[in-house]
Formats: sequence, structure tokens, C-alpha cells
Amino acid sequence: MKNSLLLQTATVLALSVPMVSMAESQLVVGNTATATARLGVSVVIPRVLFLGVGTGSTGLTNDTTVDSVTFNYTNNPQAVGQGTAANQITGNVVPVRVVGNNGNITLSASTTGPLANGAGDTIPWTQITATSSQATLPAPVIPDTGAGATVNVTPSTGKVTDRSANWTFSYANTVTPPAGTYGGTASSRVIYTAAMP
Repeated sequence: MKNSLLLQTATVLALSVPMVSMAESQLVVGNTATATARLGVSVVIPRVLFLGVGTGSTGLTNDTTVDSVTFNYTNNPQAVGQGTAANQITGNVVPVRVVGNNGNITLSASTTGPLANGAGDTIPWTQITATSSQATLPAPVIPDTGAGATVNVTPSTGKVTDRSANWTFSYANTVTPPAGTYGGTASSRVIYTAAMP
């Protein structure tokens, strides 16, 4: 009686365990010379979205480096407000890369307000523009404050996107602000955002 109860309990436990870890098998006895067993195969690909601007665009990893673009009129002060290029430009060509694997990607820029010098003076973001070396990865317009309009990043093939470009930043220099260094702080950065469905 004990053995019968033990066997029944073992049978119930065996039947209640999910079969996900069990492989199929077939035992053939007799003249048949083949046996078959099936194996399920699956590949899991997570959704991936990557945006790199500047130093962080060189690999598909997290990089906390925040690069800067500087327009310096120290050696050419008479050109301030004259619509001419800066005497010294540092880092105005910035590499950018966008990677995604779930369809269309949009890109936008946002700011928290104009470029400020800490003394209450400002330069509007409309003075800063960026142009892209590739039409498939356009540079969004930088808004004066808040989130700007989105641009579309063209997929490379199907739902997969892997686009790289160089964005060249320019300063219009059509305003004559008071002396100071405008920007250069965490509150005066452009924040780029990539979005994918």
C-alpha cells in the first residue's frame, strides 16, 4: 500500500512539472532504422536604441563625456555682432551616431533657456545652428527653450538604423551682447533625444 501511494504521488508530481525543460525523444524497436527528435530553437533580440554625440559616438557603449563647441572672439573683438565667423572655433565639427532596430527613429533637441553669462545677459539659441554631412541623419533645430521639432533619421534597411554623420555648428554673430562667457555650464547645454517606437 505504501509503495502504491508513493508511486501515485511521484506520478502526480512528474505530471505537474512543466515540460519546458524536457527534450523530445523516440525509441524505435524492430526493423525501422530511423528515430527522430525535435528541438525548439529561438533567438531573442532586445530592442536597442543608441545615440552618441561627440566622443560618445565612437562605440555602442555608455559614455558620460560631454563635449563642447566654443566660439571665441578674444583675438578678433571688432568682429562681434558683424555676422562674421569667430576668430577661433574649438570643436565645432561633432561626430554623431544613431543606431536602432525597431523602425523609424526621430531626433530632437531641447534647451532650458538661452545661453547666459551669469550676469543676467543672454544670447538666444537661434544664433547657433548645426548642419549635417549626411541627409539621412539631419541635425534638429536648437530651440530657444524647451523641446524643439523632431527630424526623422532614415533607416538603413528595413527596421534597422545605423547612421553616422558629422554635424558642423555655426554661430551667426548677428547680435552684440555684453562681455562674458555665455554657456559652458550644465544649464546651458543642448540635450539631444532619440525616440523609437
